[in-house]
Order: sequence, then C-alpha cells, then structure tokens
Amino acid sequence: MIGPARIAPSILAADFARLGDDVARVAPLVDMLHIDVMDGHFVPNIAVGIPVIESLRPVTDLTFDCHLMVTNPEAYLESLRAAGADLVTVHIEVHPDPTDIAEQARALGLGFGLVINPPTPFDSVDTYLEMADMLLVMSVHPGFGGQQFMDEVLDKVEQARKTIDSRGLGTEIEMDGGIGPTTIRRARDAGAEIFVAGTAVFRAEDPAAAVMALLGHIDQERDAGTHTRR
Repeated sequence: MIGPARIAPSILAADFARLGDDVARVAPLVDMLHIDVMDGHFVPNIAVGIPVIESLRPVTDLTFDCHLMVTNPEAYLESLRAAGADLVTVHIEVHPDPTDIAEQARALGLGFGLVINPPTPFDSVDTYLEMADMLLVMSVHPGFGGQQFMDEVLDKVEQARKTIDSRGLGTEIEMDGGIGPTTIRRARDAGAEIFVAGTAVFRAEDPAAAVMALLGHIDQERDAGTHTRR
C-alpha cells in the first residue's frame, strides 16, 4: 500500500557555506535529507564527502538518506555509519546481486536500498526487492543536479508499485531527478512515495515554502484512490 507523500530535500543544491542554516529552514517540514555521495568514477562528478556528513550530523536529527554513486560502495559503509548515515542506497548497476552488500549494511545498523538508472530494466531489481527498505528510481542520469525529468521511467515506477503491493512488501519507492511542480504529480500517480528535490527546494527564495508547494501539487483526496498515471 502506498505511503504518504514525503519530500527528501537534496543538499547537493544547498548553499554549502550555510548548509546548517539551509537544513534548519526545511527541517520542520521533512523527515529525511537526501545526500549524494559521488566518487568521480561511477559518475563524472565528485560530491558530498564523509566530513560534510559528519559535520552536519550534530545539527539535525533528520534521517540521512545517502545515495552512493560510487564504484565500490562497500568500502564506504563503515565510514558513512560512523559519520551519521542512517540509510544507504546502492546502484544495481554496480552490484547486480546486492545480497552481500545488503548484509554488510544491515550488520552495521544501516538501512539498505537499491537504485536503478533510467536505462536499466525493472527486472534487474525485481528479485531483490525483499531485501530493500527503499527502491530509488532515477528520473535523470545520475551525477548532476538540474536535469530534465524523464517521463519514460514512470512505467518502471508503476511496475515497482504493483510488485511491492502484490507481495505485501514494505519497500518504499523514491524518485530522484527533475522533481518539481510540473512533475511531482505524475511521479505520485505512478506510485512513488518519497520525492528527492534539490533545485526546486534549496534554490527557491523560501525553501520551506517550496516544500509546502510541492506537497500542494499532490491532491491528497486522489491519493486515497488508485495510483495510475493520468
């Protein structure tokens, strides 16, 4: 059963000179922060490192949802947990059989999720949904913020929603990439629950108002019914 709609602000778009202040502005309205960890190999960019996560942890009790865009995520798990990460999501493209890394993450007390890129078929994660707290469906190519939402991935979200519901799983569906006022409703109708928003939140004049506006684009009355794209 689909859960309530939630926004996970992505700190990649925040002002790193005032990161604590930016997080504090949205903290009353959200329960999770999305943190991109990039190594410059799996994706052509380098972003949020362990020291940033470590410095941010004392100023907020929000869940740290760490998206590992790295070629060797297993090497980061202990350091991420020590820095304050709560959940890690790992690309199925890196670990086609994620059984071992899921066990490693859970042994450290981390939540575990899977990520699937736009070109990757849903079948690649289907077998492993039972071991995942979250399925992150990328609606842009990973590595850079500010890209345009890819509507073609919505079919994959619908597949995931039907599969999760039919098996009675607790796996949450998160979408990341191009989420804004004109796309969040389509993503919700396909069956997503958590919406990663960076530019749409932290580049707005009032990030808190931006979070509320995004949620306002989701008609809660329609959320009580079936979730198919319109």
